[in-house]
Amino acid sequence: MTINWYGQSCFRVESKGVSLLFDPFSKEIGLRTPRLNDNVFLVTHEHYDHNNVKDAPNEAFVIHGPGEYEKSGVYVEGILSHHDNSQGVERGLNTIYVVRMEDIRLCHMGDFGQAKLTDEQLEAIGDIDVLFIPVGGKYTINGSEAADIVREIEPKIVIPMHYKIPDLNVDIEGPQKFLKEMGIKPEEVETLRIAKKTLPQEEIKLVIFKL
Repeated sequence: MTINWYGQSCFRVESKGVSLLFDPFSKEIGLRTPRLNDNVFLVTHEHYDHNNVKDAPNEAFVIHGPGEYEKSGVYVEGILSHHDNSQGVERGLNTIYVVRMEDIRLCHMGDFGQAKLTDEQLEAIGDIDVLFIPVGGKYTINGSEAADIVREIEPKIVIPMHYKIPDLNVDIEGPQKFLKEMGIKPEEVETLRIAKKTLPQEEIKLVIFKL
């Protein structure tokens, strides 16, 4: 399995002829948009920096919210959450996606804005191998809150997302607070390649993507 990041919350996960794209964004945010030729698209919420699927292939399977889905051997569960810490009053709803492929469980938290996971959400998420979590604050949880949630979920690999990078014109924080809170030296990669047998077993691995 290979994972690539394009900025914000947009990741491509490729495995055995299947390609998933999480939260493709509009060019309005200042970043170069990825090509849209994947089999499955997952949209965590309907904001322009997460839902640019208008040019997705007609045959693509597009997931827009909570529920259980299966496509080409990929199993997806969408879990309802909030984009803010006010029950969605400020910014609406958000979907946490748990994806199972190659016997690896991925969790993409989208623009999760709750200060804490509920017991029901934590139970639904379950055991996770790879966690994608927002850390930039303002519109989502911040670095300190994200670190607390990582400790609750206890993934094998954690990948921060939705933070300030060059050319991004969204006003959010960088990853520094999260990295400090985690206290783990990150591995910097351009592409992450993983397999079930190579997942870390002892300590959490922190991965930062270079764009």
